[in-house]
Amino acid sequence: MARSANGRTTAGPAVGAEPVPQRLLAVATRLFAEQGFEMTSVQQIVDAAGVTKGAMYHYFGSKDDLLYEIYARVLRVQQARMESAAESGAPVQERLHAVAADVVATTAANLDDTVIFFRSMHLLHPDKQAEVRAQRRRYHERVRALIEEGQRSGVFREDKAADLVVDFFFGAVHHLGTWFRKDGKLTGEEVGEQFADLLIASLRP
Repeated sequence: MARSANGRTTAGPAVGAEPVPQRLLAVATRLFAEQGFEMTSVQQIVDAAGVTKGAMYHYFGSKDDLLYEIYARVLRVQQARMESAAESGAPVQERLHAVAADVVATTAANLDDTVIFFRSMHLLHPDKQAEVRAQRRRYHERVRALIEEGQRSGVFREDKAADLVVDFFFGAVHHLGTWFRKDGKLTGEEVGEQFADLLIASLRP
């Protein structure tokens, strides 16, 4: 049984049913979503996860580290999948389409994590904020490099600055949390395909 924020016990997975770090992250994600990062205490997290503070601090040095990891784990998946698609031997327009569709689909699949993080990112230690921004910048730069590759080869139009195209596209991606619903008309994969189609169409000569 896990103890909720109001002190009541609730049915949940048996202690030990999943590794401690994953259990802590799942609980932290739920509590941050329900009551906000600032209003959630470390004690509430460890009580709900069925572990001690010592066990938590073995894996995470602070509540900040939990918030950081909620988003960082999504970003690591996106970066690995992006590199796989970007380094394939497919034509550049196909590689860019695959990357664009995937970042939308994976963001939609992990929407709670990304919404929670961006809502509370300003509360992180400045060093953590800088680390996240650097990781996101590397991702954006890889996408920009694909656009520039297509422009050099004549596949994409050259009259649009690659930096602006990247900012325009990721601005739309980061806006997903305000309107996308998992029970909506389109799945995350379908939205990803349409976003990618629009990106490629905007770059055609």
